[in-house]
Amino acid sequence: MATPAPIRWDRQIQRRLARGEESALGELYDQFAPLVHGLASRILPDAEAAEQVTREVFAHVWEHPGEFDPAAGSMRSWIGTLTHRRAVERLRRDQDGKEGADGYPVPLESSSFEEQVLAEATAARVQYVVTSLPQALRDTLVLTYFGGRTYQQAAKELGISPATAKHRMRLGLQLLATALSTEYTP
Repeated sequence: MATPAPIRWDRQIQRRLARGEESALGELYDQFAPLVHGLASRILPDAEAAEQVTREVFAHVWEHPGEFDPAAGSMRSWIGTLTHRRAVERLRRDQDGKEGADGYPVPLESSSFEEQVLAEATAARVQYVVTSLPQALRDTLVLTYFGGRTYQQAAKELGISPATAKHRMRLGLQLLATALSTEYTP
């Protein structure tokens, strides 16, 4: 059974933000800035755009703390969803403004553009979910699923039994699949 401590922290930080406590924003930034910047970086093509989205997300959280609904998901999920939406919006906006050599806008092939956005968004969501996994599961999943190693090779590298590595790999993939099949909806 999950501990209620994260939910309590989410509600406390939300109340502090609503009261205008700058220290609450600082704590939130310290906790989630790597996540936000990492997600934005996976979707957007350049570091400057990712930094801008990071600033926009925390500005939004500061200005609209009441939009967070603890019943709909965790603060981490809400911020991850905000980041994903902002980054995809930014990517679309940037793609719409591209010009060809003649100075005229480059027409977008909507299906290929939509596929690109979907692929980048999915990759960012996978990275977000994987970074949310417990360290032991994450290490095994990164070595096996993303690193191309067998569970036996991962077991040797991690110094665990092959059965443990296989179990961690399966559990990690199950958690990843479950997380990807559900999404925070405010």
